[in-house]
Amino acid sequence: MKKFIFIIAFAFFACNTSADKNPEIAKNAELVMYKDSEMALLMREMFIFNEKTKEKIINNQELGEFPENFLNIHSAILTDPTVRTANFDAFSKGFITNQQILFSDPSKATKEQFNTMVNSCVACHKTTCIGPIPKIEKLLIP
Repeated sequence: MKKFIFIIAFAFFACNTSADKNPEIAKNAELVMYKDSEMALLMREMFIFNEKTKEKIINNQELGEFPENFLNIHSAILTDPTVRTANFDAFSKGFITNQQILFSDPSKATKEQFNTMVNSCVACHKTTCIGPIPKIEKLLIP
């Protein structure tokens, strides 16, 4: 019974924040919402688009048109502006070239070319933002 009372008392005091003690802190607290950068939003759009492209290639379907908004990779505002380096520019140009090859000629819309495009994404992400690599690699067609 003593352990139970101790646990309840501990939980009560542990959850008692400074905002609870000082209503002025709670009143002046401002919620800061994270806002995705233009590049983060573009990368998510590219991923979703390429998931669909992967399925089209697997099912031997026509791919349609190259999404021109992917060219914004060269100008989209980055979460960390210091990432836009010569390496980033080279990798982004390589990605765009590999993506455009897929759409330039139906005979080039192959598993190999798609995987080359995906691997260009992985190569770039190995230099700066490594977090999404496992997700990007799921795009590869075995």
